[in-house]
Amino acid sequence: MAGTTFDTRRAQMFPRLETAEVDRLRRFGQTVRVEAGEALATAGVPSPGLFVILSGRVALSRRDAHNESQPIVEHAAGQFIGEIAQLSGRPSLVDVTAITPVEALLIAPDRLRAVLIAEAELGERVMRALILRRVSLIETGAGGPIVIGRAADGEVIRLSGFLARNGHPYQHLDPDEVDCAKVLIQRFDVDESELPIVLCPNGAILRQPTNHQLGRCIGLVGPIDAERLYDVAIVGAGPAGLATAVYAASEGLSVLVLDSRAFGGQAGASARIENYLGFPTGITGMALMGRAYGQAQKFGAELAIPDEVASLVCEQDGQHRYRLALARGETAQARAVVIASGARYRRLEVDNLDQFEGASVHYWASPLEAKLCAGQEVALVGAGNSAGQAAVFLASHVRKVWMIVRGESLAATMSRYLIERIESTPNIEVIVRGEVVGLDGEGDQLATVRWRGPGGVETTQAINHLFLFIGAAPNTGWLANCHVELDNHGFVRTGTDLAPGHPLLQTSRKGVFAIGDVRAGSVKRVGAAIGEGAQAVAAIHAYLAEG
Repeated sequence: MAGTTFDTRRAQMFPRLETAEVDRLRRFGQTVRVEAGEALATAGVPSPGLFVILSGRVALSRRDAHNESQPIVEHAAGQFIGEIAQLSGRPSLVDVTAITPVEALLIAPDRLRAVLIAEAELGERVMRALILRRVSLIETGAGGPIVIGRAADGEVIRLSGFLARNGHPYQHLDPDEVDCAKVLIQRFDVDESELPIVLCPNGAILRQPTNHQLGRCIGLVGPIDAERLYDVAIVGAGPAGLATAVYAASEGLSVLVLDSRAFGGQAGASARIENYLGFPTGITGMALMGRAYGQAQKFGAELAIPDEVASLVCEQDGQHRYRLALARGETAQARAVVIASGARYRRLEVDNLDQFEGASVHYWASPLEAKLCAGQEVALVGAGNSAGQAAVFLASHVRKVWMIVRGESLAATMSRYLIERIESTPNIEVIVRGEVVGLDGEGDQLATVRWRGPGGVETTQAINHLFLFIGAAPNTGWLANCHVELDNHGFVRTGTDLAPGHPLLQTSRKGVFAIGDVRAGSVKRVGAAIGEGAQAVAAIHAYLAEG
C-alpha cells in the first residue's frame, strides 16, 4: 500500500544492527537454532520473545481470510523479529519461518524490557521499530482477527471499536459487499442470526462474542495470579491511570492495571488534542495514549484489558492489603489501590434511546464512526471541549454537523480555540438553547432526530447518526463494599477535602488513592490527569514506607 508506514518508514521499521550492537545484546538472551522450514513464531500462539538473527534467513508472513499465507518481509543476520506484543509475551500476529538453517538470539519479554532500559540508545531504536511494526499491522489489518458482519450492525461497530481502541489490528468483512465473507459464512455453517462472527488468529470461531471473550481469544488478557501481592493495583487505564502505571513501574513497583474497555479512556477517543504541553501541532488522543500504553509495558506494568473490577474488598486482617473482585470471578491482591476509573457517559433523556445505541447513537467520534456517517448529516449534543473536538473532526467527513447546545453559547464550557474553529467551519451549525426531544427509526437504525430550539420551535431532521457528549457520571459503584467516602455527586473525596492535613490524593481508606475525573474537585483536562497520576506515585511510596 503506497504511503503506508511500511513504505515511508521502512528503514526505521527494519533496522540492521551492527555486529558490536548484537554483541551487546547477547547478555540478555540465549542462542537458539532452527532448521529450514521450522517455525520461530506462529500467529495466534504466544511468542517466546524477540529474535535477533545471527545467521540465516527467515520469512515473515500473514494469513488472509482464506487462511492462505501472504508474504510480508524477509530478515537476515543483524535484523530482529518482533513487535510491541513481544514486550508482554502475547500471541504473535505473524508467522515466522526459517528459509535456511537459522541461528538466533532469543530475548524473553522480561529481558527485552531490560534491554530497553539498560541500553538507552539501542533500546530506543528497537522500541521505535516495535511500535512502527504494530502501526503497519493496524494499517493493513494483518495478523489480527477477522470480524464478519454488516457494517451498520451495532455489534460489528462494538467489536471493531473495541479492537481499534486497544490498538489491535483486525479486518472487517461485510457479507453484502465482499464475496469472501459469504463463502466463510457458508463454510462455517453460520446462521444469519449468529452474525457477527469473529475468526481468531488461533483458529477459534466466536459467535457474537463479548469484548472479554474476544480479548481472551486474541491474547489481550489472560489469567491473573490470585496469590500474587502487587505493590499497587490501578483501576482504569485512562491518562491518570496510565501515568501512575508508567511512573510506578519505572520506579520498581509491581503494578497491575485493569480496565473494562480499552486503554486511553475518554482521552483516547479525542480526534485531536491541541492544548497538551509539548505538542504544538496537536496529537490524536489515541496516539498519545498509545505511547503511554507502550511505556507502561516497557517498564513492566501488567495490563489486563478488558478486565472489569466488580468490587473493592477491604481486608480486616491488618496486613495492609486490598482485594479486587473481578467480574469474571477472579481476584487480585495489592498493597495499595489507585482509583482511576473515570466516569460513565451520561445518557440522553429520550424514551427510546437504547433502541439506537451502538448502531446509530454514539459516545465516541473516531475514524470508525466517521466512516459510518461519511457524506451524511449528523447531530451532536454537547458543549464541552470533547464535543468541540468531535464536531470539528466529524465536519471533515460529513455533509453537515448540527451541534445542539443547552446553554446560551459555547463560551462558558469550551476553550476559545475550539469555538473559533467551530465558527470558521461552514458545515457546523450551532443550535443554542436546544434540546433533543425525539428519535425515530426502524430497528436499531435511526431515521430522524427531533429537537426543540429557541422559542420552543421544534425541528425534525433526517439524521441517521447522533453523537452524545453531555458529560459523565463518576464510575464508583464498585467501591460500595469498601465504603470509600464520596461527595454528594458520587465523586471520590481525597486529601484536605476529607480533613485538614489528610494525605494528598488519599481517600478515606488508608492506602486507597483517587485520581483523574473520578476524584472530587479534579480538573477535567488530560494534562491535569497525568499530573495527578505522577503525584499519586509519591503518595504510594510514602504509604508503602509506613508498612
